[in-house]
Parts: sequence; C-alpha cells; structure tokens
Amino acid sequence: MTSTTDISLPSHSDDLHVSFPQEHVLLLTLNRPRYLNAVSPQLNNDLAAVLRWFDDEPSLWVVVVTGQGRVFCAGADLKAWRQAQMDGQIVEQEATATSLHGFASISRRHTSCKPIIAAVNGSAYGGGVELILNCDIVIASDDAVFALPEVKRGVLAAQGVIPRLAKIAGHQLASEMLFLGNPVSAVQARDRFRFVNAVVDKSNVLSTALEVARQITSNSPDSVQSSKDGLMLAQKHHFEEAVRTHALSAVSKRLYNGDNIKEGLTAFAEKRRPTWTNPSKL
Repeated sequence: MTSTTDISLPSHSDDLHVSFPQEHVLLLTLNRPRYLNAVSPQLNNDLAAVLRWFDDEPSLWVVVVTGQGRVFCAGADLKAWRQAQMDGQIVEQEATATSLHGFASISRRHTSCKPIIAAVNGSAYGGGVELILNCDIVIASDDAVFALPEVKRGVLAAQGVIPRLAKIAGHQLASEMLFLGNPVSAVQARDRFRFVNAVVDKSNVLSTALEVARQITSNSPDSVQSSKDGLMLAQKHHFEEAVRTHALSAVSKRLYNGDNIKEGLTAFAEKRRPTWTNPSKL
C-alpha cells in the first residue's frame, strides 16, 4: 500500500473519500449515498482539486473511481440545478463550452495520460454515465443499470457523452439511449452498447477493479501512459497524423529517454522481472 506520510493531499470535503488501497493506486469514492452520489458543486470542486493533484503526483499511476452505497452516481444534483435556474443563473451554454474537464472533472478529461478505472458498484444516471464513458476501463455490478434520462427532465446530456456514445455504440444505439432515456442493463451496456468491459457480482466490483489496476501497475508506467496518450490522440486526428503526433509527443520522448525502457530491455535480456520507477514529470 502506498504510504501517505509523504503525500500531501489537497483539501476536500467529506463528499469525497480518498484512499490508497495498493501501491501506485488512488481510490476515489463518491461519498453522498443519501443523495445517490449526485455530484454537487462541492463534490465537483473536490474531484477537480484531487484529480489535478493526482495528475502531478509521479508515484500514483492509476485512479479507480467508485461510489458509496447502492448507486454509483445519479448524475448532477438536480435540486442545485433547479435553484440556480430559479435564481436566474442560466449559464449552461457558457459553462459547458468553457469546461476543461466536464462533469465531475472526468467526463471530458483529456489532459491526463494516467488510466482511469470505473468500479461501477450500482446504477449510473445522466452525468454518472457521462463520466463512465470517459473512463479507460469499466467494471460494472451485475445489478447496475445505465440511463441518460435527461430528455425526461427537459435538460441535456451535454458533457461529452453524445460524441463518445455515438463513436462507441454507433448512431442508432446512441440514439436509443439518448432519445428514449430508458435504462439498459449492465449486460446490455457490455454486449450491445460496448462501454462496459466486465460485469461481475456486486460484491466483487471493487476487488476486480483493483486487480485490473494491479495488472496495469505491473507494467512500465511510461509505456502505459504513452499508450493512453496515443489513444487520446487517435480520437482527435486521422490515422497517420495521430501516429506522427504521438511519435513526437512529450510523453513518448519521456519513454524513449527514460530509465524504464532501459530497465525493461535489460530485465528481458537477464530473464528477470523488471523493477519500474516513477516517471519523470513532464
């Protein structure tokens, strides 16, 4: 387990529980079970601060996100949203257009090359689905359901899920989720809509996610982070441009000039397990 004695966490409220379950792994637990882990402005600020710190902390290589209680995340805090509307704070267009990382500071996060794993302990609605769609690996409880019910509330799923779902599931299946607003099961999310990697018993969701994190951290962090950088570039560019941009990126330069590439090749030649070190800061 990663020692916290030499890690200085940013301040955050009790709405977010932060822990270090194993070496190089950060666990974030949405901790508003009474409100089905709906993301309030306070929780959004907490996530933004902690994830910004995580991105800059070399000893942490993977983050796992889960929820406390029976629901993973019910999306936005609609009561807070309603109050803002009643107060005349109609700033949704500008807030969406200028948001750097999107809902819960995850749904449009594109500046970090560290893997994000969703441990979906229960159902996810609205923004909860939006943040899941931008995670790299999704482990879901077999009793979880996923829905984009914004159309039933007169609002909009606008924080990244529309283009992501269209690309992952295809136009027609994305339309089904977005226009109907009906829930789909975890198995459907895996087999039809294809945004869930694995469906497991509810009691095994977090342990499975942490095992995936363990397997990731058994690999070179430079290689993993450069691979994610390549995946993100593939979303922005055509094939050849993505390859060229990736080859010349700062993350690739760090890999090719760092200690871990030397360690990996030497360990292979010596027929032993490599011992990886923290990547240097970019």
